Amino acid sequence: MKPGVRRLIDDLRGARVLVIHPRDAEGDALIDQLKRIGCNVRGVWPPPAAIPHDIDTVFQLIETSEEMIFPEGTSEHPLTFIAIVDYENPTILKRLLDSNAHGVVNKPIRSFGILSSLVLARSLRGYTRRLEGKVQKLEETLKARRDVDKAVKILMGLKQVGEVEAYELIRAQATQKRVAMADIAISIINAQETLGGLGVLDAPASR
Repeated sequence: MKPGVRRLIDDLRGARVLVIHPRDAEGDALIDQLKRIGCNVRGVWPPPAAIPHDIDTVFQLIETSEEMIFPEGTSEHPLTFIAIVDYENPTILKRLLDSNAHGVVNKPIRSFGILSSLVLARSLRGYTRRLEGKVQKLEETLKARRDVDKAVKILMGLKQVGEVEAYELIRAQATQKRVAMADIAISIINAQETLGGLGVLDAPASR
């Protein structure tokens, strides 16, 4: 077994799972199978207004009600969401898409396939989080670059210097203060906006 797959399966032991499903034979079968896998499981019905903070994985029955609330994770409280589908029609499929589920379990619920669905869903959740982290870092890098470019233009106008010299002034200041160039750039932009508001300098251009 590959180390990555083994780690995913090992992580299931102690996973904190909430099953949002009527407490009937199928709901109990799902809970029992998850316990056999090694998860810490609790069941609840009807759907709660909020997901407890100690839960990291949710199985929830998809209903046609437009008022149905789907659990959403955050960076501080990531959730793996697995939808339970009773039957397939356009309304249910739309609700499934709206739920942004990481996996699907079809009814009637059987013990076979639960482990695979759980492993795949948690793997997808992890992959999605890594992508979101990369996108966030890229957005921060692009914003920092825009701020530096704007600060360079401000210095070029104020000090009557070329682009390279203005850039080096910002870099030298960042090195001296041991901060990122973007921090110095933001200080320059904010200072220009403040002085512009006071009438000391020309009004700053919009960002």
